[in-house]
Amino acid sequence: MATYVIVGGVAGGAGTAARLRRLDEKAEIVMFERGEYISYANCGLPYYAGGAITERDRLFVMTPEKFKEAMHVEAKTSHEVISIDRAGKKVRVKNLKTGAEFDQTYDALVLSPGASPIKPPIPGIDDPAIMSLRSVPDIDRIKATIDNGNVKSAVVVGGGFIGLEMAENLQERGLAVTLVEALDQVMNVIDYDMAAQVQQHMRDKGVALRLKDGVSSFERRGTELVVKLQSGIEILTDLVILSIGVRPDTAIAKAAGLDLAPNGAIKVDEFFNTSDPHIRAVGDAIEFKSPLLGVPVTVPLAGPANKQARICADNIVLGDKKKYNGTIGTSVAKVFDMTVASTGLGEKNLERAGLPFSQAVTHAGSHAGYYPGALQLTLKILYHPETGKLWGAQAVGFDGVDKRIDVIAAYIRKEGTVHDLAEFEQAYAPPFSSAKDPVNMTGFIAENVLDGMSKTIV
Repeated sequence: MATYVIVGGVAGGAGTAARLRRLDEKAEIVMFERGEYISYANCGLPYYAGGAITERDRLFVMTPEKFKEAMHVEAKTSHEVISIDRAGKKVRVKNLKTGAEFDQTYDALVLSPGASPIKPPIPGIDDPAIMSLRSVPDIDRIKATIDNGNVKSAVVVGGGFIGLEMAENLQERGLAVTLVEALDQVMNVIDYDMAAQVQQHMRDKGVALRLKDGVSSFERRGTELVVKLQSGIEILTDLVILSIGVRPDTAIAKAAGLDLAPNGAIKVDEFFNTSDPHIRAVGDAIEFKSPLLGVPVTVPLAGPANKQARICADNIVLGDKKKYNGTIGTSVAKVFDMTVASTGLGEKNLERAGLPFSQAVTHAGSHAGYYPGALQLTLKILYHPETGKLWGAQAVGFDGVDKRIDVIAAYIRKEGTVHDLAEFEQAYAPPFSSAKDPVNMTGFIAENVLDGMSKTIV
């Protein structure tokens, strides 16, 4: 009987455990999670803070008790794997509640330790009113602070997905919100022209934006916290949410001598093997080859982590037969009434990689204009100027954004071209789309340019 040990109990770890059990009914499966909870919806945490999700229990997909009863997986919370003995094929585990330590042997070990919020060495950053969001205890602390009624204002530092979602949900709770971003735009995964629409919508909703201005220090003045910006501006606030990115949480992998990337991520091959033949890794902590750039990347998203878990488990039980083809970073966010989504490569990544590109942009309706309720949707594609190969796409609007990006993402995964978009066949009826869908229109525009029928203005 094989023994499978998994380090980490959220998306990648729990998914691997569940798939292993479906493939191997007799194996012993033990999962260690140093936190108090497993298999929770970390992507839903901002919405619990804002009140869109009212029941805390709905954040939990699985509990240790349910895992044990339904799948005979031993899920041990508040247990931290503190070291790996590769030669002895065992891990050293510490019970964080009792302090007791013990060894657990394995035939196959899967690392899914996730990532930790970046906390730069800024003066005053340890103030108790400065918080990060990554786990259930984090959101419990944030929500309790807001619920006590003494918090009237908040500063969100960082304009990525979590930063924007927290800004919206704090605003929905009645707080005066300022978002601070060191770059000249929010959501760096999209291009500036697309981000500008998001920024204007946030301002319309009452969020103050301080762009191209980083934090220099935090200072306590009585009951208020002062956020000092590099420009010299000072913002008085009751609460600060740090959302400036994450880094792979791979201390045990480093201590065990596994091969790591320069950013600390665990290097894996297409079967999720690490540099040790008995250890695999999945999730936010791994580095893999980008299918578009052909270079190693780290993509800390829940969707890829869940897919990686399934493939990894298959390869453990059935042998290295299923290759992971990477991710193109397809993502979406709700920003108040607006939806913003992207897939593949944007201008900045293409320029950095030295890849040639052209773009096509359309401002169309979310469905047929003569049917009530059509709203503007801006769709942008980036493609090779000679072959028409699709590099990426971005969309901003109030309805139908996600389905357009999902369609284009599928074509990019299959190395599709703008000609595929022109011929894309959607389900059409006036309440849902147009006879010439925005996806078709971007394909038409790009085809006209490729065929020399339209000239572009640079």
